[in-house]
Amino acid sequence: MEWSSWFALAAICVMGAVSPGPSLALIIRNTVGGGRGNGVATALGHGLGVGLYALITAMGLALLITKTPLLFDGIRYGGAAFLAWLGVKALLAKGGPAAAAEHQGGTRRGALEGFMVAFLNPQLAIFFVALFSQFVHQETGWREGGIMMLTAGGIDALWYVLVALGLSHGPVLAWLHRKASMINKASGLVLLGLAVKVVA
Repeated sequence: MEWSSWFALAAICVMGAVSPGPSLALIIRNTVGGGRGNGVATALGHGLGVGLYALITAMGLALLITKTPLLFDGIRYGGAAFLAWLGVKALLAKGGPAAAAEHQGGTRRGALEGFMVAFLNPQLAIFFVALFSQFVHQETGWREGGIMMLTAGGIDALWYVLVALGLSHGPVLAWLHRKASMINKASGLVLLGLAVKVVA
């Protein structure tokens, strides 16, 4: 892949990563509830999910997903159910120190949640098909697919790690802990709304 093409790809991936959505809501919730480690783990898991989707797309499989209604619907409804589950969980979560204690040691769970939110998002398939259509060709192999995977997943993970680190910084985290109940309810409503939107 030429440098000019890579820079164009990276720029679009940056715009996709910084767009607010269920991923940002999850990073905020897990950072507030579980601290820096949980937020970073969630960010890395999300980046892995995005990178895997990018690789699948680059190798031509995402096109199959979007053109196979049954498979695509399975992913879509699975993603909506997972978002709804996270939303209900956020609405029922307790705020303050009790919530932080409840989330301690949950980095593995945070990473899994981050991965699932990314990988069960059918909009990623559509996004990457549209994005990679100008970069993928018949001769695209594992090397170029790997570059696309590392670019998309790396940029996504880096952005959300920075978000988690920023939110977990001393006074910021203390303020967020005081507002944890409100943040959980807002995040829950956003996640439930997005779940409805995915199904609709």
